[in-house]
Amino acid sequence: MKKTSFYLSCAVVLFIAFLASPTANAQSITPVMSGLDNPRHLAFGPEGALYVAEAGRGGLGPCFFIRGTIQCAGSSGAVSRLWKGTQSRIVTGLPSYAPAGGAGATGPHAVSLHGRGNAYVTIGLGGNLTTRAIMGDGFGRTVRFQPNGNWDYEDDIAGYEQTNNPDGFVPDSNPYAILAEPGQRVLTDAGGNDLLQVRSNGSISTLAVFPARPGRSTDSVPTSVAVGPDGAYYVGELTGVPFNINDAHIYRVVPGQPVQTYGPTFSFIIDLAWGPDGRLYVLQFATLPGLTGPGILYRLESDGTKTPILTGLFAPGGIVFGPDGSLYMSHKSVLAGGGEVLRIQL
Repeated sequence: MKKTSFYLSCAVVLFIAFLASPTANAQSITPVMSGLDNPRHLAFGPEGALYVAEAGRGGLGPCFFIRGTIQCAGSSGAVSRLWKGTQSRIVTGLPSYAPAGGAGATGPHAVSLHGRGNAYVTIGLGGNLTTRAIMGDGFGRTVRFQPNGNWDYEDDIAGYEQTNNPDGFVPDSNPYAILAEPGQRVLTDAGGNDLLQVRSNGSISTLAVFPARPGRSTDSVPTSVAVGPDGAYYVGELTGVPFNINDAHIYRVVPGQPVQTYGPTFSFIIDLAWGPDGRLYVLQFATLPGLTGPGILYRLESDGTKTPILTGLFAPGGIVFGPDGSLYMSHKSVLAGGGEVLRIQL
């Protein structure tokens, strides 16, 4: 199995584009960032600025035939910041690969900050160490960056997958969601189908594995992680090929205890976040079989049902609640130069 890349098909992108027309049970929707290259997960920094990981648009090479198309690598990945109304790219030169035109890039997927100097970005891979040897050594790692934009590679997530392979399938790594916490960082490997912990000394360990299960042969592809009001980690899965609807779960993870499913099923979860109202908000990348159709934002209610809050979304990439109580969402996350961030007042 190990079919984990979902930002690929131009046919999917175009199909979503034709269908998408956002409608919402919200007071207002306002674009606050624009011109982004494949924007994915977002985070607020300790100073109140909004950060978004941009997967970039690939580059001039090396090139590799992977997942049905020629994709070329480069250093177009970035992190952009919105601070006091000004949008700027503060981290540049990060690894990225993409098909011609740059749509659906693999590169920086998520960003998280905890205090000054503890800012991290995941760099995707979507393959194994052989893939990385061709596309570039920076893929399948985390990056730590400073307020001045300087950055260094930090954790070799793909190397950990190759050596340990927690789910027991063919080694495949695609670092995705990340949480920077005191003394550690927690991240999902969407290729390895697991939740990992990295201590401040750099040691990596497995907190949970999300394997294929009876009645569903596809991979889990965990793409999101958030800390709940109870202190547990909540992980959302996209699920892999053949991309069946209503097959994605949320998992509740307490280190050292068995993993539990939480709430109803969804389709193609790309991110989740706990709101100031104490409810869990779940973002679906798409709606229809084959990873097609518009995205939806749901709110999980106290009685276990889910309520659609935003529909008709075009390939949404991530959500985060801001200090102002508004929800911020990366939108058009498969477009090079056409991505944006929306502020949504619920």
